[in-house]
Amino acid sequence: MSTLIVLMPPRDPAVHSQEWQLPELPFVLLDKAGNTQRAGRSALGLLPKASTTILLIAARDLLMLAATVPPLRGPRLRQALPNVVEDHLIQDAQTCHLALDPKRLADGRQVVAAIDRGWFRFLLEGFTAAGHRNLRAVPVARCLPAAQAMEVEVAHEAQATEPAGRAEPGVASDAAAPATPALEPVTACVLGHVVATAPALLPSVAPELAAATSEASLELAIVRGVLADGFAVPAASVAATVTALAGGALVSGYVLTNLPGEPASAAARASLASALPGAQTLTFEALARRALACRFDLCQFEFASQPWRLDRATLRRLRVPIALVAASLVVAVVGANIQWLMMARQRDAISAQMTELLLNAFPKTTVVLDPAGQMARQLQQLRLAAGEPSRDDFLALSDGLARSLGPVPANGIAALDYHDRRLDVTFKPGVNVDADLAKRLAGNGLAGTMDASSGKWTIRSAT
Repeated sequence: MSTLIVLMPPRDPAVHSQEWQLPELPFVLLDKAGNTQRAGRSALGLLPKASTTILLIAARDLLMLAATVPPLRGPRLRQALPNVVEDHLIQDAQTCHLALDPKRLADGRQVVAAIDRGWFRFLLEGFTAAGHRNLRAVPVARCLPAAQAMEVEVAHEAQATEPAGRAEPGVASDAAAPATPALEPVTACVLGHVVATAPALLPSVAPELAAATSEASLELAIVRGVLADGFAVPAASVAATVTALAGGALVSGYVLTNLPGEPASAAARASLASALPGAQTLTFEALARRALACRFDLCQFEFASQPWRLDRATLRRLRVPIALVAASLVVAVVGANIQWLMMARQRDAISAQMTELLLNAFPKTTVVLDPAGQMARQLQQLRLAAGEPSRDDFLALSDGLARSLGPVPANGIAALDYHDRRLDVTFKPGVNVDADLAKRLAGNGLAGTMDASSGKWTIRSAT
């Protein structure tokens, strides 16, 4: 199964929803073995198709916070989530799409991600209309390398050791002060230049020009543990912003490189890297591969992926298979009806032939209902009139029984009872009736069954 990973631009808050447009998007296409097939930047309608499409949602579009979530599921959980996060939102909570991180924190809380519902719907519907069926949306901040754990041990030197002359009896002079709690490490990543989502109304600054000026804004993601924030920061203020937000914690800095469409000149790359001194490079392909392992899918509740849903895009893709299935059904129905008509005509022809044969043999027949049955009865009556015994007469049944006895002695029969065109045979006690008697009776045109309770045999004509 192939996977398409696309980096989404952040929403421009100054642009109305009617004016939203998506620029060319950077993407990576991986095959089922994880090898890179294609990478580049393309318009939405020209992106390659894949079995699964993963959207990297910009950190600036998401508010991630840890909250205590009530133990609910389905629609009831969806109704309760706005009450959980409304105190942390500026806009109405009902206009936001809320998603839950499936992994709980150590204290039982869960991470809730909030994104503008209109913008999120715009992204998903755009990809669905372009033919991308199995969609996932993950926060780009969750795809950054995790900061290494930092152990901070700060001792208060003034209280760590006291002069020996001032030590009181019974009090240890080397008592250490309690350590300061460790600060959670921070990951900061420069994700490239800010891209406008309405290029027709707000023309983007050329990348080379944006890299050359200090007023260019850069996308900055700050990750602290499981929470993350995104900012659009002037290039000259990135380092100061990271230092202020870290608050003295250890900072792991990264700069996203090899992003398709970014400045290709060495000066532009150096200008982007200088925004965060000491930062490591993080390639776009490495960022995309980390998205494969991210389990925080924002497509929840009403935006849950439904590949089986039949919309217009799906019907357009499946129009040829659907036409073939419909044509097969029409051919099957027409063929079955034609075969039924042919067999009905054959049945009528055979019935007419049998009726004609009956009337030719027995001209006095006035009503024909069952030609085969009437012919059999008429022939039986002729046999009786000619003195020929019937197959179910006493003599015929007893003669067939005598030929079928085999190893059973003839004097072993205690009684013969004939009634209703069948012969009941009772053997004497102690007579061994072998199991092949029924086969021998069948070979002589008779059918024999034995009553297990009484040992009596009932013999009748097999026809």
